[in-house]
Parts: sequence; C-alpha cells; structure tokens
Amino acid sequence: MGWMENRVVLITGAGSGMGKALLERFLAEGARVGVLEFSADKAAKLQAEFGDQIAVTQGNVASYADNQAAVAATVAAFGKLDTFIGNAGVFDYFQSVNDLDGNSISDAFDELFSVNVKGYLLGAKAASEELKKTHGSIIFTVSNAGFYPGGGGPIYTASKHAVIGLIKQLGQELAPEVRVNGVAPGGMKTELGGLNATGTGGQTLDSMPGLEEMIENMTPLKIAPKPADYCGPYVLLASAENAGPMTGVTINTDGGLGVVKLFPDGE
Repeated sequence: MGWMENRVVLITGAGSGMGKALLERFLAEGARVGVLEFSADKAAKLQAEFGDQIAVTQGNVASYADNQAAVAATVAAFGKLDTFIGNAGVFDYFQSVNDLDGNSISDAFDELFSVNVKGYLLGAKAASEELKKTHGSIIFTVSNAGFYPGGGGPIYTASKHAVIGLIKQLGQELAPEVRVNGVAPGGMKTELGGLNATGTGGQTLDSMPGLEEMIENMTPLKIAPKPADYCGPYVLLASAENAGPMTGVTINTDGGLGVVKLFPDGE
C-alpha cells in the first residue's frame, strides 16, 4: 500500500493506454477506483478483470449526465470521492492546416474539443461537490502539445493549450477546497484514436510505424516511455500530504522537450 490507501479516484478513459495504467497504479497504491469508459467492450473487460475493486460506468465524457452517473456510481460503491482524473482523449493524427479539408474543420474541431476539453470541464463540474466534501483534487492529462508545437496538428494542440487554461482557471475558482493540477506526458504507444470527421476514427497510435523510435530520437533522455512510466506524478498530485500546496500547476513528463538543443554540437 502507498500514499493513496483508502482514497477514492475517478478516472475517465481507463479502458486502455494511459487511463488503464493509472487505474492499475492507483489500485496498487491502495486506492479504490471509479471509471467512466466510452467503449462498452472495454468497460465490460475492466469490470471482469478488476471486480469490486472498481466501479465502472459506460458513457460519454461529452455528456454531463454520464459524468454525473460516474460520480454517483463511484460514491455509491466507495462512499466518497477524493480525486477526479480527466484523461479521456482523441487525436488529430498530426493533420496540418494545409492538409485539413476546409469543409471538415468545423466538425473535426467540435468532435475533438468535445472530448479533450468539454469532457474535462463537465467531469470537473460533476465531481466538484463531492471533492469539496473531501478537500480533494482534480488532475487533467495534458500533453507536450500543451506547451510546444509538433505534438499534433492545430486542433489537438489547441485543445491541450485550452486544458492548461482550464487548470489555471479551475484552480482559482475551486480553491481553497479543491486543488486542480495537470500532468503533461510526452508521446507513447497507446490505442489513442482519431476523428470520424477526418477519416481517422479507425486509427490508433499503436499502429503508427516507427513511433517509439521517433519519440526516442526527439527527446534529450532518448527514451520512449510506456504509459506506466508516466503515472508517478499523478499519484503525487493526488496525495494531499505530499502535494498540498500545489494547485494550478502542470508537471511536464515529456523526456525533456523543453531542453532540446537548438543546434548540434559544434555549430
């Protein structure tokens, strides 16, 4: 057991990738976990794998009612809520403004922002009253795209910059009862999906050839982390004992993209 023993955490998008890694890490730390998962198949598999350690709600993060249902199911199962983690996301597959079909931009923007930004805000709203009771916390999954270009196309990058704004604004509005922070992982090989509006809805990041080599080559640490490697900062931020003074903060865990050399040695 660890810092999170007897704490209750609700995670969106925990059926695979970063979300499932977080679920497994928080269970290992002694927490009990609620889940809001869009895929009915993934939701059923989670329930079968983890049983009464978790409370699974199948639903859409872009629906306020579904977020409310996930909070209610988590509290009904475990009696309270200490941390809400907004993590569910979709990707634009690096489609640049030059590559995007102008007629599809509006639909693509709405599709991505409804999950990556609106889903976080709706989840925070649905969880806020329970979190105030426990003096709990909110943690949003950001991305290196929340700080730098090149981590996606303009739609994805704009969404992650918007999440940085949400962290700061909600950190102000929900203080002093609730802390609001973020973690900004770098790239990783997951089942992160694309957009129906651009014809990439059936794609997943783990099908991209050479992805891990690309990540290794672009970061000073020369590593391609797995989702589990990014979980530590979430546990830190969820722990009031260890992160009590921290709110409105985003921890970068991107392998050092902020210290990339502009020029090779000798130039």
